[in-house]
Order: sequence, then C-alpha cells, then structure tokens
Amino acid sequence: MDFYLKDALEVAPLLIGKILVRKLNDGTILRQKITETEIYRGVEDTACHARFGKTKRSKPLYEQGGITYVYLCYGVHYLLNVVTGNKEEPQAVLIRTTEDYNGPGKLTKGLKIDKDLNEIDLTTSDQLWIEDDHSTVSYTTNKRVGIDYATDYYKNIEWRFIIKK
Repeated sequence: MDFYLKDALEVAPLLIGKILVRKLNDGTILRQKITETEIYRGVEDTACHARFGKTKRSKPLYEQGGITYVYLCYGVHYLLNVVTGNKEEPQAVLIRTTEDYNGPGKLTKGLKIDKDLNEIDLTTSDQLWIEDDHSTVSYTTNKRVGIDYATDYYKNIEWRFIIKK
C-alpha cells in the first residue's frame, strides 16, 4: 500500500515495466507489462479532472492512493488511472499503454475494464491488480497526449513516461 501513497511524480515512472493483471469473471487471468504512463496532478494541473474541484466524477482522485479511477472519455472509451498520494491531494497516473495495447482505450477494451472497476483497491482486489516482476527497465519522457485544452505549461510538461525498447 505504501507504494501508492507516494506522489504521482514518483509512482508514474515506477509503474513502467510492472505487470497489470486482470482476472475476468470466467477465471481467465490476463497479464500485461505497463509500457507508458502519464501523470495528472492537482487542482493546478489544467489537464487534470481535479481542476474543477471535487465532483461526482473526480471524487476518486481525492481518495488515498491505491484505488482505481476509471472514467468514460468522450463517451467512447474507459480510461484506467491509479490514484496516488494522500487523501484530499488529487492525483493519479493514467495507464496509457501495455505491451499488447497501444492506447488507453484499447487497453481497457482488451482487458474488459469499465466503470464497474472504478474505485477498487489495487492492493486487495481479486479482479485487477499490479504485480512487480522485479525486472529493470529504462524509460524516456515526453509531453502528455490529447490535452490541447490545458494551459501551455501543463501541455508541455514532460509527464509521460515511455519504456525504452
């Protein structure tokens, strides 16, 4: 649990190379190496849902780290985020890609992740969790994707972490 209580700035690069595990209702277990993450951090981050304050949608961001924040993007795709940090300090890490799914919407579709998995505890869930296989990976950083509405500072900050191949 302590892992998720760290700031998103620390957790996002540490998630690169970890294994996202999804257990389906039929017992099938799917494992995917996380290859790309993005940080969304605080009410000041004009790309973060917390910029509007605590709403019904953004409520999970204000919880203690270790839970999921799953939301519907543009009415089309669910996106999976890992909430980090302390309660009332809204921040999360978006899981953007894995080894087999190039895009956060493709990832959630492929792993059958939807709103039913919103606010689940990643440390105790038997449906969705993250494992550490103790592999060492390198990564690079870049700007976040799809946030043209954000201010220039937050549009250009390199809060996207990408595994080096």
